[in-house]
Amino acid sequence: MKNLILIYLAVLISNSLLAQDKFITQTGYTKFFSSAPLEDIEAHNNKVQSVIDFAKQEVVVSMDMKAFEFDKSLMREHFNENYVESEKFPKAIFKGTFSNGSTIDPTKDGEYAVTVEGTMTIHGVTQPITTKGTIIVNGSKINAQTKFMVKVADHDIDIPKIVFHNIAEEVEVTVDLKYDPLNS
Repeated sequence: MKNLILIYLAVLISNSLLAQDKFITQTGYTKFFSSAPLEDIEAHNNKVQSVIDFAKQEVVVSMDMKAFEFDKSLMREHFNENYVESEKFPKAIFKGTFSNGSTIDPTKDGEYAVTVEGTMTIHGVTQPITTKGTIIVNGSKINAQTKFMVKVADHDIDIPKIVFHNIAEEVEVTVDLKYDPLNS
């Protein structure tokens, strides 16, 4: 019986230690910015979900396309109905791994430069992507930040010629994710 209790405690402790490597957010932030000759377009999404697993050096990010907020309601309508077709393709998803060989210790405060390689699926089209970013560890909090460009055509998003001067061919994407431990 004593050995059984010790084994049970060892399993509990090992599961607890493994969980410290996983962090989650449901309120991450993403912004996209399109600069074109006739009009700049900017949208914000504060409902980005993500899990980061430092033991496996993996990250997954998911965002509801309808959660993007625009200054003009007509822009939001066009974005969802005409370009990303949110009813048909409701989510954008990124899955990646840290590729620069640096190990991030989620128990040691500091700022870590990272390179993440993976795939991004937008509008039902998956493309490879590599981006540089920063991970900041502060106590039990993790903050991940990156900025990168996405070519609209790479995700089969058509820009009608009539609005070609209103929408950029490449969109700047900014991501800021504040994680909490998965077991909190």
